[in-house]
Amino acid sequence: MQTKLGRKFWTAMLVFGLMGQVAWVVENMYFNVFIYKMFHASASQISAMVMASAVVAALTTIIMGAVSDKVGKRKAFMSVGYIIWGISIISFAYIKSVMLTIVMDCVMTFFGSTANDAAYNAWLTDRGDETNRGRIEGFNSMMPLVSILVVFGGFMSFNLDERGSWTAIYYIIGIATTVIGIVGWFIIEDAPDLKKSSQPIGQVLAYSFRPSTVKANRRLYAVLGAFAVFGISIQVFMPYLIIYYEQTLKMPNYVLIMAPAIIVAAVVTALYGRVYDSKGFKTSIVPSLAMLLAGYVLLFFFRSTVPVFIGSLLMMSGYLTGMSVFGAQIRDLIPENRAGQFQGVRIIGQVFVPGLIGPAIGAAVLKNAELITNSDGTTSFLPNRSIWLAAFIVAVVLAAVLALIPRAGTKGK
Repeated sequence: MQTKLGRKFWTAMLVFGLMGQVAWVVENMYFNVFIYKMFHASASQISAMVMASAVVAALTTIIMGAVSDKVGKRKAFMSVGYIIWGISIISFAYIKSVMLTIVMDCVMTFFGSTANDAAYNAWLTDRGDETNRGRIEGFNSMMPLVSILVVFGGFMSFNLDERGSWTAIYYIIGIATTVIGIVGWFIIEDAPDLKKSSQPIGQVLAYSFRPSTVKANRRLYAVLGAFAVFGISIQVFMPYLIIYYEQTLKMPNYVLIMAPAIIVAAVVTALYGRVYDSKGFKTSIVPSLAMLLAGYVLLFFFRSTVPVFIGSLLMMSGYLTGMSVFGAQIRDLIPENRAGQFQGVRIIGQVFVPGLIGPAIGAAVLKNAELITNSDGTTSFLPNRSIWLAAFIVAVVLAAVLALIPRAGTKGK
């Protein structure tokens, strides 16, 4: 019988999950556009920003996840973290250089990773169990697509070539994130069995990196490794996605094309968690990978509206359902009362390794990309379809990696 979680849990998950992803969308997709349009950043500069943020996210989640285990609290880290996260987003309204954007992106990532990557994800793990993990993860994994829809729809009327539009965007997102942090103090409930760790903080920090821990949780680390390869495939193209649609495909109204694809993919992702709950990891990850590969193929070969729409729908569905399946499996495999300590190794697989390798591959394949001359005489690069071929190749490697993970029990099917 499925464990009931209650309305308060789902409300808190909705507002924190959605607002957190909205903030990450602005960072992961719009910061790239921001420095591309305002400062004419190169592919290597965009890659450097993504890499730096990935490093900070990993280190922050390792440390703050363990700290939240040590003190036995998630609520405080989530609420206070979101409040300061929002304030740091507002600061981007006053930035006037690529280098300062990269530095402040790292500062913002520290607070965002503390609140979301470490505390929020540990909280989800605390509150769920094997009877409802797929449903929770399906709902949670839908949030990135919904957030893209919210951001695209909310900002489609803004002229992103104007500085004033970016100032408005940063104020809107920053204030909303801060307000959610305040609201969270009244609606978040820590798991009743969450306890303060009696171990010294050094031992808590080191636990998930010990060889003995790896040996005792081999399947968990194998899945994390596969998750890293999955993330690398996504990060090959993600930093350049909006620029590709708008500049390379000449689709200024790409939001109108993407919105239906996002809505359908979000529904698919929300329902897909049930597949994991009934069929397990090995069975449910295959359709996700197949959709991802099919999307890459269409986006590589076609440039017209209809096939780009279908390719984007398949790519997004594969991406988000894959995130859902990997996330649910990892939460199922994390040892009880160790959720915070394992958020660090989770973020290494989900963000750090993909954030270092994926953008580097993308920058490499775009090294000789076509250049266009801007109105002020500067030049900007045009992402080309090579990003889809590179992402496809990495996804094929993922298929081979998944085949090496042994089946183990119901959730290992």
